[in-house]
Amino acid sequence: MKLDSSNGEMRTANEVSPPFTIDLSLQRNSVSIGDDTERDGEEIFVPPLNFAMVDNGIFRSGFPDSANFGFLKSLRLRSVICLCPEPYPEANSEFLKANGIRLYQFGIENCKEPFVNIPEDIVREAMKVLLDSKNHPLLIHCKRGKHRTGCLVGCLRRLQRWCLSSVFDEYQRFAAAKARVSDQRFIELFDISSLKHCPMSFSCSRR
Repeated sequence: MKLDSSNGEMRTANEVSPPFTIDLSLQRNSVSIGDDTERDGEEIFVPPLNFAMVDNGIFRSGFPDSANFGFLKSLRLRSVICLCPEPYPEANSEFLKANGIRLYQFGIENCKEPFVNIPEDIVREAMKVLLDSKNHPLLIHCKRGKHRTGCLVGCLRRLQRWCLSSVFDEYQRFAAAKARVSDQRFIELFDISSLKHCPMSFSCSRR
């Protein structure tokens, strides 16, 4: 039973007004407003997984895909450091070429503990590219932006004279439950002496 507010009479459910109809045109409009690629005629940027700014002109992330290209273009990158050994995807290569972005690929295998082997010579070569301001703005990425990227950024922090507890805190924020003791040991033991002569034009640079 339902009370009819107009005259106070009781009516059964079958006697109430028929259910309202949905205006499909309004539905379509509401969907377009929530679309992730365009809103009010403007492109909506989608950062890659685990994207963050490391320092002036240096960024980090997981492996970008086509959905991230608009965002990456907005960064006006000059270079990308890829730490994965697999051939770079064709779509990504074409994007870099079209935007004048240089790719530096330093292949480091993604192994699980206790078989993690991070080649120090490759990390050192990647660090030289990272420290050269002519390559900035620059993006560092691996598959998920956690372990290999975390190791390279951790070595940079050592060179920037961060205390180890802060270096490890940053590494763990990105690696989360996947944090590896072997990665943190590598960061701690990495020999930065051969890189101290490299000029650094960003925060905490050597004076």
